[in-house]
Amino acid sequence: MASRSLNKVMLIGNLTRDPELKYTPNGAAVATFGIATNSSWKDPEGKVQEITEYHNIVCWNKLAEICSQLLKVGSKVYVEGELRTRTWEDEKGKHYRTEIKISDMMLLANGSAKSTSSDMGNSNTSADEVPTSKFTEDDDDKISVDDLPF
Repeated sequence: MASRSLNKVMLIGNLTRDPELKYTPNGAAVATFGIATNSSWKDPEGKVQEITEYHNIVCWNKLAEICSQLLKVGSKVYVEGELRTRTWEDEKGKHYRTEIKISDMMLLANGSAKSTSSDMGNSNTSADEVPTSKFTEDDDDKISVDDLPF
């Protein structure tokens, strides 16, 4: 029996670009967009340092259509999924792209209401992370890398 492993990603961030919705030749919807996350720390001199990470997101089927309808640049979202690395070759050589294939998306509101939701496992959710809607990918639809339209 193979040993168990875990490939799980959870992010809260802001969209860096509007979702781009495409359809495969088989009719499956696929959406791609970017999310930026920030973290900060104090360096040894006591100065606050900040770094922004940019993440490539891909989603499929109904979740792709929902993301393309509801999300826009600047939207705050919670996404959950797994890391995937695609490879392809062209006249310039071999290319790699690491993406997060999401299976869940929760649109977060920027408001002043307090959250009572424990969806993210944190009862201290701040006012700008109030969950408003959660969407899940339909696990019955399996898509292969060959279906990617890009």
